[in-house]
Amino acid sequence: MMYMITTKIARYIRALGIALVGLCFAQGATAQELDAKVVVNHQKIQGTNTSVFTTLQEAMTEFINTRKWSNAQYATREKIVCSFNLIVNEYSDDGRFGCSLMVQSSRPVYNSSYNTTVFNFNDNAVDFNYIEHDKLEFSDDLLDNNLTAVLAYYAYLIIGLDMDTFAPKGGTDMLHKAENVVNNAQMIGEDGWKAFGDSKNRHALVNDYMNGAMEPYRQLMYDYHRKGLDEMALNAERGRSSITTSLALLEKARQDKPMSVLPQLFTEIKKDELIGIYSKGITKEKEEAARILTLANPSYTSDWEEMKKP
Repeated sequence: MMYMITTKIARYIRALGIALVGLCFAQGATAQELDAKVVVNHQKIQGTNTSVFTTLQEAMTEFINTRKWSNAQYATREKIVCSFNLIVNEYSDDGRFGCSLMVQSSRPVYNSSYNTTVFNFNDNAVDFNYIEHDKLEFSDDLLDNNLTAVLAYYAYLIIGLDMDTFAPKGGTDMLHKAENVVNNAQMIGEDGWKAFGDSKNRHALVNDYMNGAMEPYRQLMYDYHRKGLDEMALNAERGRSSITTSLALLEKARQDKPMSVLPQLFTEIKKDELIGIYSKGITKEKEEAARILTLANPSYTSDWEEMKKP
């Protein structure tokens, strides 16, 4: 009798353990992709109830971090670290906001404690309506809220670009989603979505990423990060050599689409990192890197020249 009770208890414990493991696995497998820090900066706005800004910050944080943006499986430790800094420039009591938005994302470099910036962009045309305690909702096919459309656009873009750094053109599906938001947002009537409205607006940005002429740039994103940075902790010379080789793709992208903002954006994001990478290395590598980077972004010519010094 005692043996039967003990056996039943053991089976129960084993079944409970399996269930708990399965639950943990399921939670890990369906974890959201983004680990975003959201800040709503309202220092420019005086003489109004500040609780609306606190509520907005909480709503944005929940919207970005709790929504499942893709079908990919992310463990908690694999979430993409990013930030959304919304600067309120104008606000009226009827709930109309005039803002700019700074968006940044990064990814860890293998075998190191270093995180490299993948995306960093300042969007100066983020205007929307929001009443305190409004629930932020979003549908890919029916856009009627500019705030959620903008946040979804950047969520898809961040995930797509992150995927590109781990596999050649690995983020294509997510970039298509960002492109779809742009197309569906044309009816909203807010700035930032129109073709030819601005060479650095949301339409222009994703259009460049998806343009066939910019395929060398997307290959650069993989080669630079996966073959270059990820290799440097194990073999700095080999990693730096791969980065120098990858920069030829930056030159090719600029030649194929001279008006694209992406080569310039890449150099702005990576300037300090590149200077650090080439603080060591052979003269030939430094000179080749400086030549390409000067073509991509002449405004940093003095920095690239400094990079060549022993």
